[in-house]
Amino acid sequence: MIAAEPMFQMPLAPRTVEETGVGGDMVLQLVTKTLHFAGELSGLELAARLGVHFAVIEPALELLKKDRQCEIVGGALLGAPSYRYRITDAGRSRAALFLEHNQYVGHIPVALEQYQAYMDRLAENSPLTVSRSSVRQAFSHLVLSDHVLDQLGPAIASGHSLFIYGPPGNGKTVISQAIRNLLVGDVAIPHALAVEGQIIRVFDPVNHEALRDPDADDDRLERNPTFDRRWVRCRRPLITVGGELMLPHLDLGYTAAAGFYRAPLQALANGGVLVIDDFGRQHASPRDLLNRWIVPLESRVDYLTLQTGQKFQMPFDVLVVFATNLNPSDLVDEAFLRRIQYKVLAESPSVDQFALIFENYCHARHLAYDRALVNELIETELRQRGVRLRGCQPRDLIEHALALASYLGQPRTLTLDLLSASCATYFLNEEQDVATA
Repeated sequence: MIAAEPMFQMPLAPRTVEETGVGGDMVLQLVTKTLHFAGELSGLELAARLGVHFAVIEPALELLKKDRQCEIVGGALLGAPSYRYRITDAGRSRAALFLEHNQYVGHIPVALEQYQAYMDRLAENSPLTVSRSSVRQAFSHLVLSDHVLDQLGPAIASGHSLFIYGPPGNGKTVISQAIRNLLVGDVAIPHALAVEGQIIRVFDPVNHEALRDPDADDDRLERNPTFDRRWVRCRRPLITVGGELMLPHLDLGYTAAAGFYRAPLQALANGGVLVIDDFGRQHASPRDLLNRWIVPLESRVDYLTLQTGQKFQMPFDVLVVFATNLNPSDLVDEAFLRRIQYKVLAESPSVDQFALIFENYCHARHLAYDRALVNELIETELRQRGVRLRGCQPRDLIEHALALASYLGQPRTLTLDLLSASCATYFLNEEQDVATA
């Protein structure tokens, strides 16, 4: 077992406007805009869309009714939550004014202070505990030497950033991504944050893996939710970016037309792992990227700036992994390397490790495995070509061989002829034709 998984707890649902932490004006704006786009909703439906108890939005509905900006058009005899509310023309005019300010419609944001408190509790209740056995279980799907595993363990346990470097094709990316297997428990991620009256969208269905709470009773929670539905229960985040990373991705993204922000990459990865793949090949220089993260990596707090110029603190509970096939000392100077305290070399596989990777992939593709065939492949093809063994080669050569067998109408069986032909198209031929005059 990796570790005993801590009991996951969603934040409790707010019962009043004050408990949301965002104030009545923001609640009023979201109620009005939601009705504007929906036209007509029951009280429970409206509360569910905003992720709160009906009692939280009831004062806003009463104010809209008083100003003749919404009206009750039906409903059961169960009270205000069952009434159906319809926006009026005056209400649409008010919604249009709110939409000029920002076009955010969705769950009521979580106050920044509440988010900071939650991340503090998460770090306290779910400490990163790493042992030799847990590391070996987390990386059991990979073929790695004990030497590499015993370097990864302390680096991960430190909770600090680390370099994983080495030749291409030795699994630096998958090693980096497997680190998430050591982060036990789930995490709650807010749909959005409220900061100084501004809204920052955080939950991203592309980067976050939402989980259904197994204890949830949908009908009961819709009517009287115990947990705060402004948050989403997710797996620990794993976000991987490569050469497309630019410095603006590490700051708040603001869309003037929409009037609200998107959270930067490191905020999306809070509580999880951020992998900077192909480090050194980004549009921004390695020095600029590391300069941006010097303070967060050491203080565990990031400083972000709104369009108004106001700065605020964002939790930085992220394990940052830099993966590169370049020499780290060629990327940054010694002072910067010192800040990335752990450097792990993704070694090339030995012959036995190469054979084990080959065997594992044969099993994954439901193929017969023959160690003698692997030895012959190494001797007659790889060594003859002066090719160094890489962890990706067994998978790639097997896939080439299967594609060739299918093309030739041959049985789905690995042979030396198929593998030799695969090598001819997989590796570069150093011989070149020379045109003669």
